Amino acid sequence: MDKLQKFAVPAAAILGFLALWEGIVWVNNWPNYVMASPSDLPAAYIRFWPLFLEMGWQTLWRTIAGLALAVVFGTFLGMVMGFSRIARDALYPLLVGFNAIPKATLVPVLALLFIGQHDFNTVLMAFLISFFPIAVSVGIGLSTLEPEYRDILRSLGASRVTIFRKIALPKTLPEFFGALKVSVTLAFIGTNLVEIVSPHGRGLGALFKSGETNGDYPLMFAVLIALAFLGIVLYYGVVALEKTFAGWAERPAH
Repeated sequence: MDKLQKFAVPAAAILGFLALWEGIVWVNNWPNYVMASPSDLPAAYIRFWPLFLEMGWQTLWRTIAGLALAVVFGTFLGMVMGFSRIARDALYPLLVGFNAIPKATLVPVLALLFIGQHDFNTVLMAFLISFFPIAVSVGIGLSTLEPEYRDILRSLGASRVTIFRKIALPKTLPEFFGALKVSVTLAFIGTNLVEIVSPHGRGLGALFKSGETNGDYPLMFAVLIALAFLGIVLYYGVVALEKTFAGWAERPAH
């Protein structure tokens, strides 16, 4: 029953959203060159399905690559900030300042620095926009570790690596996976920023740009829904990993 509910409730919410969208377009009598409706999208998918498969894969692998780099770098940076008060005080202002910069302004900079390196630029932007939540969550999780645990383990001769592996890592896993869920969506945003702002004919962002150029609004909205679908798939992939490695932290529903 619980598994059925976990599937039925999100599915019902998605269907309700699509019905509301369709109703708003119908009530306002908008043509599809003003606002496409869900009923306009199947024709776009049927017509351009080879492009959706090819460019969807291009967007997905670049996003996953950027997210993987964000996990490695963000975890390392979080460990540095979590175990060192000096590093935490020094790095937090830099991280906050960098994260406050609109990432769309970095796309032209990367395009000039790495001319022609389209895959590298896209993966790099996905990484730059998604590592911040991971670094902060790991840093906070480690910095709030009870000092009694550290003192006991150090008195027994445990190294910092052992303390991290035995105590700190399990404690920070719930915060880490919470941040990873946020980073998944941010990584997709970074990927599509490069694909749209610095077009190179690859990825769903390029397909969206093509629809915009040709005034094909059903195609544009079909791309947006495809991006949302990929984001949901990757999100639930993270949820599955969370249940595997940090399922103990989930509170039972009442």
